[in-house]
Amino acid sequence: MIITIAVACAALIVGLVAHWFTRGRIEATGTEPLTVRDFIAPLQTLTIFVLAFVLVTASTSNGNADEAVRQEAGVVDHMFEAADFAPPAQRQRLQADVVCYLRAVRSEEWPAMADGRSSTAPSAWSTDFRVALQGMSDAPALGMLVSADKDRSQARQTRLAEATPAIPNPVYYLMLAALAILIVTLALCLPRRNTVLISAGLVVLTGLLTGVMLVIRDVERPFSGVIQIQPSAITAVEHDVTEDFIAAYGKNRLPCDEQGRPKRIAA
Repeated sequence: MIITIAVACAALIVGLVAHWFTRGRIEATGTEPLTVRDFIAPLQTLTIFVLAFVLVTASTSNGNADEAVRQEAGVVDHMFEAADFAPPAQRQRLQADVVCYLRAVRSEEWPAMADGRSSTAPSAWSTDFRVALQGMSDAPALGMLVSADKDRSQARQTRLAEATPAIPNPVYYLMLAALAILIVTLALCLPRRNTVLISAGLVVLTGLLTGVMLVIRDVERPFSGVIQIQPSAITAVEHDVTEDFIAAYGKNRLPCDEQGRPKRIAA
């Protein structure tokens, strides 16, 4: 970083000093001096390049988050079904943990992800799930459930990782500064006469570029803002497995409430 700044500053200083000593010769050759318009093209190119790069990065992060949510929902659904092959002593506990895990993700972790955080509520049920697996010994379904739990954990970690902004604040502010400088430069080059149409075009361009900036800021935060990923996949699986659990064991056998919090046991 220091080297980059040093080289850029050195190049600027050398160029300005060289121009100071050679400007007489340059004027003698009749070379046209630079104007503000000469800086517009490279500035436009830089701004568009940075906007495109950041937009692609933000969109990729959003897509990865959505894919992780769907993958996690599918894996957890498979875990519930695979638990049917577990021994009776662990079957109900495993399936109850799956239901409560989904409830905790939906009600506790999803709001936390809007702020780029996670929740310990789902971890409590996934930990209990693994504790139940330890009591299965050499049951035929053990390997399948262990593998599914590993896939669930990986999908959850991906989902949580994508909850943080994909674009660092310095990059976003650099892009915002480039956009502001471009707009100011274009405004300085407006003609003195008949400026209504051109000024209107500049206003439209400013609005479009601002819209792109707002979209980038929103998309890079997959679980907050206007364009946010909803827990629809998680909710759908939760609804299905809850119905199956209640049909098999009854509603009162679940160890958690509707929000995935452990039920208090009356003394």
